[in-house]
Amino acid sequence: MIAITVDDERPMLTALTQAVWASPDISSVMEFSACSAALEWAKGHHVDFAFLDITMRGMGGLALAEKLVELHPECKIVFCTGYAQYAVDAFRLHVSGYLMKPITAEAVQREIDHIKGEKEKEKLLRVQCFGHFEVFSKGTVLKFKRTKSKELLALLIDRNGAGMTGKQLCTRMWPDSDNDTKNMVYLRQLIANLRQTLEQAGAGEVLQQNGYSYLVDTARIECDYYSFLKSGKPEFRGEYMTQYSWAEDTCGLLWRK
Repeated sequence: MIAITVDDERPMLTALTQAVWASPDISSVMEFSACSAALEWAKGHHVDFAFLDITMRGMGGLALAEKLVELHPECKIVFCTGYAQYAVDAFRLHVSGYLMKPITAEAVQREIDHIKGEKEKEKLLRVQCFGHFEVFSKGTVLKFKRTKSKELLALLIDRNGAGMTGKQLCTRMWPDSDNDTKNMVYLRQLIANLRQTLEQAGAGEVLQQNGYSYLVDTARIECDYYSFLKSGKPEFRGEYMTQYSWAEDTCGLLWRK
């Protein structure tokens, strides 16, 4: 597979390129110290993996990632950075990985192995985000015992694989409430209820927990929102999870994209 590495700090770029070269899955690596040069090269060459710094001069890593995916929809983006606060923006672009500096060959290989494994995973749910949010299992609409359980799943799907803590979930789902204790108790009930609903549908692996954060395994979900971020298809017509007011932020981002 062909990879590119992009970082405007030469020592970091050299270390990153060496780590990527160490993978037996990579047959060729092209390195660039400028986003513009990387983009120009990608216009005439196939790219399987792009390992990008985020805080670079010029267009920056996030903008470069968007343009690379437009050119090569199957290109896997892995951000390599020293700034964890960029993770949310990165995952909104449906990136495949996020590595913290200093980058090691072992960390790069773990990301590549993870990406290869994702391709093999079976889709357990089909999710409609454009228009009214709806979830389908085995061709039929998935029934939720509580409407808030469905909203919880919608919120996690909106995050596109990025985790949310219980406190973050409560803030988004009950923005006008300051009763943190009551909200957390209710949230735990919703999580248990959602987990039970998914398990009964044979989709229990969709809901994941990483420490104190909850997230969805995007590789298990067929989703119009994810497909649009990846390839620009299907066409976005201006409606996104219309029953949830918090979804307006993502709707605005999709319009700009």
